[in-house]
Amino acid sequence: MDTKILSEIGLTQGEIKVYLGLLSLGSTSTGALANESGVSRSKLYSIVDKLEKKGLASHFEKNGVKYFQAVEPEKINDYLRQKEDDLKKLENSFQVFLPKLNEYYGKTKIQQKVAIYQGLKGLKVAHEHVYLKVGKGEEYLYLGVPAYQPAEHHRYWQKDHQRRVKLGIKTRMLFNQDADIKTLKNRNSYGLADARYMPTDIITPAYFLIYKDTVMVGIASSQPIAIEIISQEIADSFRSYFEAFWKESKKIRK
Repeated sequence: MDTKILSEIGLTQGEIKVYLGLLSLGSTSTGALANESGVSRSKLYSIVDKLEKKGLASHFEKNGVKYFQAVEPEKINDYLRQKEDDLKKLENSFQVFLPKLNEYYGKTKIQQKVAIYQGLKGLKVAHEHVYLKVGKGEEYLYLGVPAYQPAEHHRYWQKDHQRRVKLGIKTRMLFNQDADIKTLKNRNSYGLADARYMPTDIITPAYFLIYKDTVMVGIASSQPIAIEIISQEIADSFRSYFEAFWKESKKIRK
């Protein structure tokens, strides 16, 4: 069984093993559960206690022996709703604290010209900065989008384009010539977008995201890297490169 989803909702590997063991055995003692789950007895009580706090397990005593059992899997929905409620409370608390953080950040942000982000999560963080500066009716530019990107990246970009359209933000994109035409048509299908091929056969795994006073250099590999450069002069230079290529590009037919 693929247990990745259980990990993604917040269960540890030990909790997953014990929870699945409880589902398989029903009401059970520590000995049988240890054998079924592969988790040592010394760790079982701690793990079951955590599962009980998450509302996914319970216990009872019979003839002086403690037995454990899993609650029905549907209860995981309750656990997720509780996490969502906790997250909302945390978000509300953070909003009170945010002005103070921005106060500290404002004292040093002028000095922060270059930042490096690693992994897909880092790339997402860098891309999120677009929405801090670009508003409705404005645009951002992509130069030299590579043909290959991991499937996970494509899924992220597709969701991001839906968000972009809702916010009324435009984009123009120049893909490398070896990119699949289906990818360009997909990007154009979201609206407020114009994806075209580069007018030159320069092929590079790096691409450039240009907006306001910022240029992000991205490498879309299995281990992506994003380099964010905040400089009006550099951003204007890359914007000029983009416009020069754009004038030579051709609109994609639907």
